[in-house]
Amino acid sequence: MPTIITHAIVPLAIGLGLGRKAVPPRLLLAGMAAAVLPDLDVVAFKFGIAYADALGHRGFSHSLAFASFLGLLAACLRRWLRASRWLSFAFVAAAAASHPLLDMLTNGGLGVALWWPWSEQRFFASWRMIEVSPFIHQFFSARGAQVLLSELRWVWLPAMAGSVVLVAMRRMGGRPTAH
Repeated sequence: MPTIITHAIVPLAIGLGLGRKAVPPRLLLAGMAAAVLPDLDVVAFKFGIAYADALGHRGFSHSLAFASFLGLLAACLRRWLRASRWLSFAFVAAAAASHPLLDMLTNGGLGVALWWPWSEQRFFASWRMIEVSPFIHQFFSARGAQVLLSELRWVWLPAMAGSVVLVAMRRMGGRPTAH
């Protein structure tokens, strides 16, 4: 898995690129939370749930169904998020879906149960260039630094570049619309 910092980068870059009018601050924070939320499944280890179990790490919480559920929840909270129903759903669901898609690009673990509940099969992308992050007790090590450099190269820099392009488009009058 990429680090939780990196998972939050994707919706942050999109939200900043589109601007506050398109993605209100509360919606941006909800998207960042949705992008990180799937990794709360690591608490399953404390309950003796195996990694490969549907309720284990990279299981149901890493599925498109779970991302859609978070999007529906956001649509119900649209007034608090200060966004339309459609924008709330789309932004939060896409942010949550970015999590398993990034995890599929890592070079470790068991893959993600992207199609749960229809299938418990775990998937990886064919191109797996992001170094898998160690758990927190090993994060502050040479391995952790290697992971951050990999994430910088493959996620942070492209996300920042995409954000800059979106900002440039807005300033040139070709404002991309999120509605």
